[in-house]
Amino acid sequence: MKKITFLLSSLLIFSGANAQIFSDNFDALTVGDYIGPTSAYWSTWSGAIGGAEDAQVTNLQASSPNNSIYFSSTGANGGPQDVLLDFGQQYTDGIFVFESKFFVDAGRNAYFNFQGTAIAGGVYTINCYIDGGSIAIDNAASEVAFGAYADDTWFTIRIEANLSTGRWQASVDGACIGVWEMAGATIASADLYPILNSSFYMDDIMFDHNPYTAAALNATLSGFNIGGIIAGSSVFPVVNVTNSGSTEITSMDVVVDYNGTPYTENLTGLNFAAGTSMEVVFTSSALLVAGSSTASATVSNVNGGVDGDATDDDACQLIDPIVPAAGKMVVGEEGTGTWCQWCPRGTVAMDRFAADYDGYWAGIAVHNGDPMAVTEYDNGIGTLIGGYPSALVDRGPEVDPGNMSNNFFARLQTAPSAMMTNGATWNSTTRELVVSVSADFQTAGTNGYKMICVLTEDGVTGGSGYAQANSYAGGGNGVMGGFELLGNPVPAIDMVYDHVARAISNSFTGNNDCFPTSFASGEVVTQNFAWTLPAGWDENNMHIVGMLVSPSGQIDNADMTSINGAVTNGFVPTCAVSLGEIESSNIDDVLNVYPNPATTFAKIAITLKEESGVKLSLITLNGKVISSNDYGTIASSTVNLNTSALEAGVYLVELTVNGQKTTKRLIVE
Repeated sequence: MKKITFLLSSLLIFSGANAQIFSDNFDALTVGDYIGPTSAYWSTWSGAIGGAEDAQVTNLQASSPNNSIYFSSTGANGGPQDVLLDFGQQYTDGIFVFESKFFVDAGRNAYFNFQGTAIAGGVYTINCYIDGGSIAIDNAASEVAFGAYADDTWFTIRIEANLSTGRWQASVDGACIGVWEMAGATIASADLYPILNSSFYMDDIMFDHNPYTAAALNATLSGFNIGGIIAGSSVFPVVNVTNSGSTEITSMDVVVDYNGTPYTENLTGLNFAAGTSMEVVFTSSALLVAGSSTASATVSNVNGGVDGDATDDDACQLIDPIVPAAGKMVVGEEGTGTWCQWCPRGTVAMDRFAADYDGYWAGIAVHNGDPMAVTEYDNGIGTLIGGYPSALVDRGPEVDPGNMSNNFFARLQTAPSAMMTNGATWNSTTRELVVSVSADFQTAGTNGYKMICVLTEDGVTGGSGYAQANSYAGGGNGVMGGFELLGNPVPAIDMVYDHVARAISNSFTGNNDCFPTSFASGEVVTQNFAWTLPAGWDENNMHIVGMLVSPSGQIDNADMTSINGAVTNGFVPTCAVSLGEIESSNIDDVLNVYPNPATTFAKIAITLKEESGVKLSLITLNGKVISSNDYGTIASSTVNLNTSALEAGVYLVELTVNGQKTTKRLIVE
């Protein structure tokens, strides 16, 4: 049991209803003291105080003279500091308030979370990421508040949670940055943890709790989302209202004010029962404009009169729409797998980004260790990430999929070197897809750029190997986009996978076959790619992601289109074709073509695990079938192909085994 010392000027405990339960400014302590031994409220994740996990008092920075506490980490997994501010009990109702001042060193970051259970690690109630001038708070499933701060300056974060009504609110220096609904949430402690690249100070920390008495008539504005973050977007605001009283609500007015314009929904004829919530989706759209401003929402005229509790009738959202660079699309690559118990977090994040940032975001789920894995892609991304789930945004630093926002916003505002366009031809009979990826350079440059083309598919299902491990089952690890309502594992019959990487051509890092030694601004460079798609892939659910990779290895820009969209854009023939080879989980090293390139003949070696129906075809890149032979049921064979009569060029050798196709390229000289 740790020693407990109560320091009057540092720890204040009152019995009065309006007094703070706890506050600490560290000024009664000595520089270098560990805070764990000073108070029953301070501890660490493991419970070991006064060591590497603990925080020490410093006077290098202070909001209220002269001391504060300091956190930093350069470790890939953060730490080793991991301090808990124990709130003394698990709070399930009433009004809870937490406040602290932060100072983040320039170019560094800060992080903390709320734990929902007395034992740390049981439930992450909220996470707060402070990085790059932005404060992002999420509820472990989605971002719920977003604000701004300045480096090298003290600022105050305050979080107020009415656990009885489920209404949460966050503010920075007194300005509201978000209101959200989180019914049933619990609070037991704050975890102060430096993640990779953290360097921050905390001072004037406090928490408090008071009971809540509901009014008979009380419409609580429990959540507000203007509906977008990209300047120029037309959005339909969404306001969440909870009936926190005991009286049924039959009418109310909900008003959103943004950029000086009020938008009103007059709701009548309601049967809004006590203890329930409703989502008000506005029928009038608002146009997001560049510049920082605060949008507000209010509820009034409840049942034709005055609401019984005016303290929860409003909500806010800080709006500072991103102004995207012209023609910019950001690529998000997520390392995932059906075996990975935390990967549902990545699934939810990828779906949210696809919905919220359509037209600016190309999401690719790169599977590992399951039937959807593409070896070339899986091996490549494995060199850049350290665990699962993980994500790369434009192949920048590794991030958790739940924390891609800052990277995405930064990349979206970065002017690309070139504008990207996908074109294609599609032969539904041969299922041959030939793609052109064109880069219209906006600046002059030299060779060093590369191109990659990836095919993705939505709506992927399967049998064995498609069940998803799920640590969010039962809700013990928080809400996770509905996965908390499913089992562990989620049966394959209940799983539908989106954004699945199906093929990459011709390598993870790309190639520069068609790039000149140097190029001028306005010059267009095009690369062609070709695949024969297996019959089991739904071309109507597929996307083409064409990427330009900069000499640094970062993705400079991209274009994502459906196959039909690329066909509409028009195919652009060019200097070379990269032939993608489709992997199959049912065909193992079945097709080999040699010599390759060939002049007068080539041998086609077919090796199968068991006897199967086999058909072999030779096809040109424009889909013309040169020859096609059905060999019936065989196990293995070698076919001699006379190439002396063929024109020099690139051909596809297509093998069909029991209706499933795989291809190899053959170059004839």
